[in-house]
Amino acid sequence: MNLLMVIFGLIAIFAAIGTVQTFKNKQVLGFLFNLGTFVIFGAFTVATIITQGYPPALH
Repeated sequence: MNLLMVIFGLIAIFAAIGTVQTFKNKQVLGFLFNLGTFVIFGAFTVATIITQGYPPALH
């Protein structure tokens, strides 16, 4: 689960960067998809850190 959490965290970071860039370029559809990706993957990453801790507990 540790590697998956890191990958999803990176996706959330890249989505946040993409959200800012599409907002600057006034691209509505790209903004909505990037914002949705950021919210979903960011929430999953935060929830995993809260429940499993970092580094994640093995058992």
